[in-house]
Amino acid sequence: MLKNDPLRNVLHIDLSDKNFRVEEREDLFERYIGGAGVAIQLLHEECPEGCDALGAENPIIFAVGPLTALFPLASKTVAMFKSPHTGNLGESHCGGRSAVAIRMAGYGAIVIKGKSDIPLYLAIHGNRIYFRDASSLWGTESSITAGRIIRENEPGAGIRTIMRIGRAGEKLVSYACVTTETYRHFGRLGLGAVFGSKKLKAVMISGKRSLPVSDSKEFKQTYDEIYQAAVASPVMKKYHDLGTAENVLPLNEFGGLPTRNLKEARFEGASKISGETFAEEYLGRRLACSHCPVGCIHIAALREPHEDEPYFYKTSMICYDYEPIYALCSMLGGSDPRGFLKLMGRIEVWGLDVMSTGVVLAWATEAQEKGIISDTETMGIKFGWGDYAGYMDALRLIIEQPNEFYKALARGVIHAASIYGGEDYALAFGGNEMPGYHTGPGAHIGVLIGARHSHLDNAGYSVDQKILIEEQISPEELAETLLAEERWRQTLSSLVICFFARGIYQPDTICKSLHIAGFDLTPEDLDRIGEEIHREKYRFKIREGFSLENLRLPGRIFETQSPVGKLDEDFIRRALEYVRQNISRTPPAST
Repeated sequence: MLKNDPLRNVLHIDLSDKNFRVEEREDLFERYIGGAGVAIQLLHEECPEGCDALGAENPIIFAVGPLTALFPLASKTVAMFKSPHTGNLGESHCGGRSAVAIRMAGYGAIVIKGKSDIPLYLAIHGNRIYFRDASSLWGTESSITAGRIIRENEPGAGIRTIMRIGRAGEKLVSYACVTTETYRHFGRLGLGAVFGSKKLKAVMISGKRSLPVSDSKEFKQTYDEIYQAAVASPVMKKYHDLGTAENVLPLNEFGGLPTRNLKEARFEGASKISGETFAEEYLGRRLACSHCPVGCIHIAALREPHEDEPYFYKTSMICYDYEPIYALCSMLGGSDPRGFLKLMGRIEVWGLDVMSTGVVLAWATEAQEKGIISDTETMGIKFGWGDYAGYMDALRLIIEQPNEFYKALARGVIHAASIYGGEDYALAFGGNEMPGYHTGPGAHIGVLIGARHSHLDNAGYSVDQKILIEEQISPEELAETLLAEERWRQTLSSLVICFFARGIYQPDTICKSLHIAGFDLTPEDLDRIGEEIHREKYRFKIREGFSLENLRLPGRIFETQSPVGKLDEDFIRRALEYVRQNISRTPPAST
């Protein structure tokens, strides 16, 4: 690490006492690089075993990496915490300006602990930390409004990040998210509820500084190589043109698009909700994260007429990509783009994770269809496939939680099904609601074994499409493939490199970039670090009660045909056992 690199600085903030301190932790960054590697170590240090996820002792940890603000596509922030949704490891990644703002403020990581006695927001301007009274913002329905008010009252326009929660976080919905820069999110596993439990409405961060490099000439050359590779990549062009919504039609044709709570895996309305349809009829603008030349963030313009005034329209700008389209369209049997955008807009305003929301609403629809819940529980709302007006009404009740049924929905599909029944079609893995892939065993095993139970942990859906569709492999081979990919992704997420850029940041390019940032590592070092981080995450998970042996498998995944045939439970159990044995082995000695 270079002598004057601020990456080594860890900012510790105590909300209870309203104080802070800065600690130099060169040891952590030298050993674990940054991002996920540093964050999991800080979580081990700061999070007491068995702590209440909504208690003062649960830390919020943000961490970035040595390439942040130096090279393109290294602009993710890793958030780590104990999840109130699963009771286990909480990890979420977010783009936008957050990572660059943290680095420019002079930190490699931020640890927030304690609980405020009043609503507040943090204003971090470099080495000046302010605890601002947010009582007037608390109860504001929209996270967007809260962000706008903070933006008008704090300096640093253009270089700052504003992370904030909406009403869902304040009401401790276990899958509430944290929104930053309006269209980016720490989405999964309930960071918004942790913010809410601490009376923390927002965190605003800004700073401006120069970063050291080992060789300015080599830096410019390497930067240009990475930049040119990104803009010339056909994969990046796909993400720029249509975004991940491009996947709707191929997945539907493949027979892997979860539909109506996975009762089916093809959706007859797929053409109406495709990336092509949204681009042609609704695309309003594209945005990019800091230091990214791609611009994969797609924003729809929804024009709605005023109820009473002729020729008077309101235009809302609403972000979309594949996962929201799956969760709120095919999963709910809806093919109305306008209905989808209106529902998505409310989810953004209230600050919810869209995947969990969609799966919860899909379960409730099927539960009412099967008669296990009635109008008494739903308070008269009819959950009907594709009925966006009904879903909009239900969403408000999930936020406000006026009865036991909506309180249950606010804690996720597993909790709701444990009370009302319908466990076989409660689609969650490791407690986290399913992503949009029913492509084969790889997709579901990948989410089950993933450290954060995310499709992005190891991309098991890709293994289904690239390998299993062509040939049979054993459960052990599949598990080993997924483990290898996940361990490599630990390295990438410690560098906070966007996973879309994993084809550009190959080991040699990473090592060259790291050398310029003051880290001398070999490709073998990168592999070793990735494996160690993965084991450290599982060490935390097991400490908090996670067990691969006791993982629940939703019966529905075995009922609905996948592109590689019906799934076999014994095959999946064998893969899980292989992973369990692999993780339980004594790890190699660290160097």
